[in-house]
Amino acid sequence: MALVVPLQGPAGIFGPSCESCAQLAAEEINAEGGVLGRELRLLPVDGGRKPAEVAREVDALIRVGAIDAVTGWHISAVREAVAPAIAGRVPYAYTALYEGGERRPGVFLTGETPDLQLAPTLDWFADMAGVRRWTIVGDDYIWPRRSAAVARAHLRRIGGTVHDEIYVPLGTTDFSAVLRRVEASGCEAVLMLLIGEDAVQFNRAFAASGMDRDLLRFSSLIDENVLLASGANCTRGLMTSAGYFEDLATQAGLDFAAAYFRRFGEDAPVLNSLGESCYEGVRLLTALMRRAGETSVRSLMSVSEGLSYESPRGTVEVRDRHLRQRVFLAAADGLNWDVLEEL
Repeated sequence: MALVVPLQGPAGIFGPSCESCAQLAAEEINAEGGVLGRELRLLPVDGGRKPAEVAREVDALIRVGAIDAVTGWHISAVREAVAPAIAGRVPYAYTALYEGGERRPGVFLTGETPDLQLAPTLDWFADMAGVRRWTIVGDDYIWPRRSAAVARAHLRRIGGTVHDEIYVPLGTTDFSAVLRRVEASGCEAVLMLLIGEDAVQFNRAFAASGMDRDLLRFSSLIDENVLLASGANCTRGLMTSAGYFEDLATQAGLDFAAAYFRRFGEDAPVLNSLGESCYEGVRLLTALMRRAGETSVRSLMSVSEGLSYESPRGTVEVRDRHLRQRVFLAAADGLNWDVLEEL
Protein backbone atom coordinates (compact mmCIF):
# COMPACT_ATOMS: atom_id res chain seq x y z
CA MET A 1 0.00 0.00 0.00
CA ALA A 2 1.43 3.39 -0.99
CA LEU A 3 1.39 5.95 1.82
CA VAL A 4 1.43 9.43 0.28
CA VAL A 5 2.30 12.03 2.93
CA PRO A 6 4.27 15.31 2.72
CA LEU A 7 7.91 15.07 3.74
CA GLN A 8 8.86 18.55 2.55
CA GLY A 9 7.33 21.94 1.79
CA PRO A 10 4.79 23.88 3.89
CA ALA A 11 2.87 20.69 4.78
CA GLY A 12 6.02 18.73 5.65
CA ILE A 13 5.46 19.61 9.30
CA PHE A 14 2.66 17.02 9.32
CA GLY A 15 4.65 14.15 7.77
CA PRO A 16 6.14 12.44 10.87
CA SER A 17 2.76 12.22 12.64
CA CYS A 18 1.13 10.80 9.50
CA GLU A 19 3.83 8.18 9.00
CA SER A 20 3.76 7.03 12.62
CA CYS A 21 -0.02 6.67 12.80
CA ALA A 22 -0.13 4.74 9.52
CA GLN A 23 2.67 2.47 10.73
CA LEU A 24 0.72 1.73 13.93
CA ALA A 25 -2.32 0.75 11.88
CA ALA A 26 -0.25 -1.56 9.67
CA GLU A 27 1.37 -3.26 12.66
CA GLU A 28 -2.00 -3.81 14.33
CA ILE A 29 -3.47 -5.24 11.13
CA ASN A 30 -0.53 -7.61 10.64
CA ALA A 31 -0.89 -8.76 14.26
CA GLU A 32 -4.48 -9.66 13.36
CA GLY A 33 -3.30 -11.80 10.45
CA GLY A 34 -2.87 -9.18 7.75
CA VAL A 35 -5.19 -8.46 4.84
CA LEU A 36 -6.74 -11.48 3.13
CA GLY A 37 -3.90 -13.65 4.42
CA ARG A 38 -1.16 -11.29 3.24
CA GLU A 39 1.16 -9.03 5.20
CA LEU A 40 0.33 -5.33 4.89
CA ARG A 41 3.36 -3.25 3.95
CA LEU A 42 3.46 0.51 3.55
CA LEU A 43 5.51 2.07 0.77
CA PRO A 44 6.17 5.78 1.52
CA VAL A 45 5.73 8.36 -1.24
CA ASP A 46 6.68 11.99 -0.61
CA GLY A 47 3.47 13.94 -1.16
CA GLY A 48 5.17 17.27 -0.48
CA ARG A 49 6.58 17.52 -4.00
CA LYS A 50 4.89 19.02 -7.04
CA PRO A 51 1.58 17.24 -7.69
CA ALA A 52 2.63 15.96 -11.13
CA GLU A 53 5.77 14.36 -9.65
CA VAL A 54 3.74 12.59 -6.97
CA ALA A 55 1.23 11.37 -9.56
CA ARG A 56 4.00 9.99 -11.80
CA GLU A 57 5.51 7.98 -8.95
CA VAL A 58 2.14 6.53 -7.91
CA ASP A 59 1.37 5.63 -11.52
CA ALA A 60 4.73 3.89 -11.88
CA LEU A 61 4.17 1.86 -8.71
CA ILE A 62 0.79 0.69 -9.98
CA ARG A 63 2.16 -0.17 -13.43
CA VAL A 64 4.83 -2.48 -12.00
CA GLY A 65 2.40 -4.10 -9.58
CA ALA A 66 4.19 -2.81 -6.47
CA ILE A 67 1.02 -1.64 -4.71
CA ASP A 68 -2.60 -2.75 -4.35
CA ALA A 69 -3.92 0.49 -2.83
CA VAL A 70 -3.06 4.13 -2.09
CA THR A 71 -3.78 6.17 1.03
CA GLY A 72 -2.44 9.15 2.94
CA TRP A 73 -2.81 12.79 3.91
CA HIS A 74 -1.79 15.35 1.27
CA ILE A 75 -3.21 18.60 -0.03
CA SER A 76 -6.06 18.67 -2.54
CA ALA A 77 -3.78 19.84 -5.34
CA VAL A 78 -1.93 16.55 -5.01
CA ARG A 79 -5.18 14.57 -4.91
CA GLU A 80 -6.32 16.31 -8.09
CA ALA A 81 -3.23 14.94 -9.84
CA VAL A 82 -3.04 11.54 -8.16
CA ALA A 83 -6.68 10.47 -8.59
CA PRO A 84 -6.65 10.73 -12.43
CA ALA A 85 -3.28 8.97 -12.50
CA ILE A 86 -4.69 6.07 -10.51
CA ALA A 87 -7.74 6.07 -12.78
CA GLY A 88 -9.63 3.51 -10.69
CA ARG A 89 -6.99 0.79 -11.08
CA VAL A 90 -6.51 0.44 -7.32
CA PRO A 91 -8.53 1.81 -4.38
CA TYR A 92 -7.48 5.21 -3.06
CA ALA A 93 -8.33 6.36 0.48
CA TYR A 94 -7.77 10.10 0.68
CA THR A 95 -7.56 11.02 4.35
CA ALA A 96 -7.31 14.81 4.47
CA LEU A 97 -10.22 17.08 5.26
CA TYR A 98 -11.14 18.58 1.92
CA GLU A 99 -13.51 20.86 0.04
CA GLY A 100 -16.02 18.12 -0.93
CA GLY A 101 -17.31 16.96 -4.31
CA GLU A 102 -14.91 14.10 -5.09
CA ARG A 103 -16.80 11.40 -7.03
CA ARG A 104 -14.18 9.52 -9.09
CA PRO A 105 -14.48 5.70 -9.01
CA GLY A 106 -12.38 3.95 -6.39
CA VAL A 107 -11.76 7.06 -4.26
CA PHE A 108 -12.79 6.80 -0.60
CA LEU A 109 -12.62 9.85 1.66
CA THR A 110 -12.12 9.74 5.41
CA GLY A 111 -11.68 13.46 6.14
CA GLU A 112 -14.05 16.14 7.29
CA THR A 113 -16.06 18.02 4.64
CA PRO A 114 -17.50 21.57 4.82
CA ASP A 115 -21.05 20.38 5.54
CA LEU A 116 -19.83 18.63 8.69
CA GLN A 117 -17.06 21.03 9.70
CA LEU A 118 -17.13 24.53 8.24
CA ALA A 119 -20.82 25.41 8.05
CA PRO A 120 -21.64 24.31 11.63
CA THR A 121 -18.61 26.25 12.88
CA LEU A 122 -19.78 29.45 11.19
CA ASP A 123 -23.19 28.89 12.80
CA TRP A 124 -21.50 28.56 16.20
CA PHE A 125 -19.54 31.79 15.75
CA ALA A 126 -22.71 33.64 14.76
CA ASP A 127 -24.89 32.25 17.54
CA MET A 128 -22.42 31.97 20.43
CA ALA A 129 -19.86 34.72 19.72
CA GLY A 130 -21.93 37.11 17.62
CA VAL A 131 -19.35 36.98 14.83
CA ARG A 132 -20.71 37.53 11.32
CA ARG A 133 -18.04 39.67 9.63
CA TRP A 134 -15.12 37.64 8.29
CA THR A 135 -11.96 38.06 6.24
CA ILE A 136 -10.54 34.97 4.53
CA VAL A 137 -6.79 34.38 4.26
CA GLY A 138 -5.79 31.28 2.32
CA ASP A 139 -3.12 29.62 0.26
CA ASP A 140 -3.75 29.90 -3.45
CA TYR A 141 -4.96 26.48 -4.55
CA ILE A 142 -8.11 24.40 -4.80
CA TRP A 143 -8.95 23.62 -1.14
CA PRO A 144 -8.83 27.19 0.19
CA ARG A 145 -10.67 28.68 -2.76
CA ARG A 146 -13.47 26.09 -2.80
CA SER A 147 -13.78 26.19 0.99
CA ALA A 148 -14.02 29.97 0.80
CA ALA A 149 -16.86 29.65 -1.70
CA VAL A 150 -18.71 27.38 0.74
CA ALA A 151 -18.10 29.87 3.54
CA ARG A 152 -19.37 32.82 1.47
CA ALA A 153 -22.55 30.99 0.52
CA HIS A 154 -23.25 29.84 4.06
CA LEU A 155 -22.58 33.26 5.56
CA ARG A 156 -25.08 34.79 3.15
CA ARG A 157 -27.69 32.33 4.42
CA ILE A 158 -27.11 33.27 8.07
CA GLY A 159 -26.74 37.01 7.59
CA GLY A 160 -22.95 37.11 7.61
CA THR A 161 -20.46 38.67 5.20
CA VAL A 162 -16.97 38.18 3.85
CA HIS A 163 -15.27 41.59 3.94
CA ASP A 164 -12.11 40.55 2.09
CA GLU A 165 -10.51 37.46 0.54
CA ILE A 166 -6.73 37.24 0.35
CA TYR A 167 -4.75 34.41 -1.26
CA VAL A 168 -1.01 33.89 -1.04
CA PRO A 169 1.39 31.45 -2.72
CA LEU A 170 2.29 28.28 -0.85
CA GLY A 171 5.43 28.91 1.13
CA THR A 172 4.68 32.56 1.96
CA THR A 173 6.65 33.93 4.91
CA ASP A 174 5.92 37.67 4.81
CA PHE A 175 2.32 38.47 5.80
CA SER A 176 2.76 42.19 6.45
CA ALA A 177 0.69 43.29 3.46
CA VAL A 178 -1.94 40.67 4.24
CA LEU A 179 -2.29 41.92 7.80
CA ARG A 180 -2.75 45.49 6.62
CA ARG A 181 -5.68 44.32 4.50
CA VAL A 182 -7.12 42.30 7.39
CA GLU A 183 -6.95 45.34 9.67
CA ALA A 184 -8.58 47.57 7.04
CA SER A 185 -11.36 45.08 6.29
CA GLY A 186 -13.39 45.73 9.42
CA CYS A 187 -13.84 42.04 10.13
CA GLU A 188 -14.52 40.42 13.49
CA ALA A 189 -12.68 37.18 12.73
CA VAL A 190 -10.28 35.64 10.22
CA LEU A 191 -10.96 32.37 8.45
CA MET A 192 -7.49 30.88 7.97
CA LEU A 193 -7.19 28.47 5.05
CA LEU A 194 -3.41 28.16 5.28
CA ILE A 195 -1.24 25.03 5.30
CA GLY A 196 1.37 24.06 7.88
CA GLU A 197 4.33 26.44 7.90
CA ASP A 198 2.28 29.14 6.20
CA ALA A 199 -0.17 29.04 9.13
CA VAL A 200 2.78 29.22 11.55
CA GLN A 201 4.16 32.34 9.90
CA PHE A 202 0.72 33.96 9.80
CA ASN A 203 0.05 33.21 13.48
CA ARG A 204 3.38 34.73 14.53
CA ALA A 205 2.81 37.87 12.46
CA PHE A 206 -0.81 38.16 13.60
CA ALA A 207 0.17 38.06 17.29
CA ALA A 208 3.11 40.41 16.75
CA SER A 209 0.75 42.96 15.21
CA GLY A 210 -1.49 42.85 18.28
CA MET A 211 -4.57 41.90 16.28
CA ASP A 212 -5.05 38.81 18.45
CA ARG A 213 -6.36 41.14 21.16
CA ASP A 214 -9.43 42.05 19.09
CA LEU A 215 -9.95 39.46 16.34
CA LEU A 216 -10.70 35.76 16.54
CA ARG A 217 -9.17 33.24 14.17
CA PHE A 218 -10.64 29.98 12.94
CA SER A 219 -8.79 27.39 10.88
CA SER A 220 -10.31 24.13 9.72
CA LEU A 221 -6.80 22.74 9.10
CA ILE A 222 -4.51 23.31 12.04
CA ASP A 223 -2.97 20.89 14.51
CA GLU A 224 -0.70 20.64 17.53
CA ASN A 225 2.40 20.80 15.30
CA VAL A 226 1.32 24.25 14.13
CA LEU A 227 0.53 25.34 17.69
CA LEU A 228 3.98 24.25 18.86
CA ALA A 229 5.74 25.95 15.96
CA SER A 230 3.65 29.13 16.36
CA GLY A 231 4.40 29.42 20.08
CA ALA A 232 2.01 29.68 23.03
CA ASN A 233 1.99 33.50 22.86
CA CYS A 234 0.67 33.38 19.28
CA THR A 235 -2.46 31.22 19.73
CA ARG A 236 -4.80 33.52 21.67
CA GLY A 237 -8.27 33.52 20.10
CA LEU A 238 -7.43 30.67 17.72
CA MET A 239 -10.01 27.92 17.14
CA THR A 240 -10.45 24.82 15.02
CA SER A 241 -12.82 21.91 14.42
CA ALA A 242 -12.01 18.30 13.63
CA GLY A 243 -13.23 14.73 13.96
CA TYR A 244 -10.41 13.73 16.31
CA PHE A 245 -8.42 15.28 19.14
CA GLU A 246 -6.01 13.43 21.40
CA ASP A 247 -8.02 14.48 24.47
CA LEU A 248 -11.36 13.37 23.03
CA ALA A 249 -12.95 11.23 25.71
CA THR A 250 -14.08 8.22 23.70
CA GLN A 251 -12.89 4.75 24.71
CA ALA A 252 -11.62 4.05 21.20
CA GLY A 253 -9.78 7.38 21.14
CA LEU A 254 -8.17 6.81 24.52
CA ASP A 255 -7.14 3.28 23.52
CA PHE A 256 -5.62 4.64 20.30
CA ALA A 257 -3.58 7.26 22.15
CA ALA A 258 -2.36 4.67 24.67
CA ALA A 259 -1.31 2.29 21.89
CA TYR A 260 0.43 5.09 20.00
CA PHE A 261 2.58 6.17 22.92
CA ARG A 262 3.33 2.58 23.95
CA ARG A 263 4.64 1.97 20.45
CA PHE A 264 6.56 5.20 19.81
CA GLY A 265 7.33 6.49 23.31
CA GLU A 266 7.18 9.91 24.92
CA ASP A 267 9.23 11.48 22.12
CA ALA A 268 6.81 10.29 19.41
CA PRO A 269 5.66 12.74 16.74
CA VAL A 270 2.69 14.78 17.92
CA LEU A 271 -0.57 12.83 17.94
CA ASN A 272 -3.17 14.83 16.04
CA SER A 273 -6.15 14.66 13.71
CA LEU A 274 -4.00 14.67 10.56
CA GLY A 275 -1.88 11.74 11.71
CA GLU A 276 -4.95 9.88 12.95
CA SER A 277 -6.50 10.33 9.51
CA CYS A 278 -3.72 8.17 8.05
CA TYR A 279 -4.45 5.48 10.65
CA GLU A 280 -8.07 5.81 9.50
CA GLY A 281 -7.17 5.41 5.82
CA VAL A 282 -5.21 2.20 6.39
CA ARG A 283 -7.96 0.82 8.62
CA LEU A 284 -10.75 1.75 6.20
CA LEU A 285 -9.10 0.10 3.20
CA THR A 286 -8.45 -3.02 5.28
CA ALA A 287 -12.07 -3.15 6.46
CA LEU A 288 -13.32 -2.78 2.88
CA MET A 289 -10.99 -5.49 1.56
CA ARG A 290 -11.98 -7.87 4.32
CA ARG A 291 -15.66 -7.21 3.66
CA ALA A 292 -15.25 -7.68 -0.09
CA GLY A 293 -12.90 -10.66 0.15
CA GLU A 294 -10.65 -9.12 -2.50
CA THR A 295 -8.91 -5.88 -3.41
CA SER A 296 -10.54 -4.80 -6.69
CA VAL A 297 -12.03 -1.34 -6.92
CA ARG A 298 -15.34 -2.66 -8.22
CA SER A 299 -15.75 -5.04 -5.27
CA LEU A 300 -14.78 -2.46 -2.68
CA MET A 301 -17.22 0.07 -4.12
CA SER A 302 -19.99 -2.53 -4.11
CA VAL A 303 -19.61 -3.28 -0.39
CA SER A 304 -18.69 0.15 0.93
CA GLU A 305 -22.10 1.71 1.53
CA GLY A 306 -23.11 1.42 5.17
CA LEU A 307 -19.83 -0.05 6.37
CA SER A 308 -19.63 0.96 10.03
CA TYR A 309 -16.94 0.40 12.63
CA GLU A 310 -15.38 1.83 15.79
CA SER A 311 -12.44 4.13 15.20
CA PRO A 312 -10.51 6.63 17.33
CA ARG A 313 -13.13 9.12 16.12
CA GLY A 314 -15.95 7.03 17.58
CA THR A 315 -18.48 5.17 15.45
CA VAL A 316 -18.01 6.03 11.78
CA GLU A 317 -20.00 4.97 8.73
CA VAL A 318 -19.29 5.04 4.99
CA ARG A 319 -21.91 6.92 2.99
CA ASP A 320 -21.38 7.65 -0.67
CA ARG A 321 -17.68 6.70 -0.14
CA HIS A 322 -17.27 9.43 2.50
CA LEU A 323 -16.79 8.73 6.19
CA ARG A 324 -19.62 10.20 8.23
CA GLN A 325 -18.36 11.21 11.64
CA ARG A 326 -18.83 13.55 14.56
CA VAL A 327 -16.96 16.88 14.48
CA PHE A 328 -15.85 18.83 17.54
CA LEU A 329 -15.00 22.49 18.11
CA ALA A 330 -11.85 23.33 20.06
CA ALA A 331 -10.06 26.47 21.23
CA ALA A 332 -6.30 26.84 21.57
CA ASP A 333 -5.08 26.90 25.16
CA GLY A 334 -1.44 27.78 24.71
CA LEU A 335 0.02 24.74 22.93
CA ASN A 336 -2.98 22.45 23.39
CA TRP A 337 -6.56 22.20 22.17
CA ASP A 338 -9.44 22.55 24.63
CA VAL A 339 -12.37 20.63 23.13
CA LEU A 340 -15.48 22.72 23.73
CA GLU A 341 -18.37 20.80 22.25
CA GLU A 342 -19.66 18.61 19.43
CA LEU A 343 -20.92 20.60 16.45
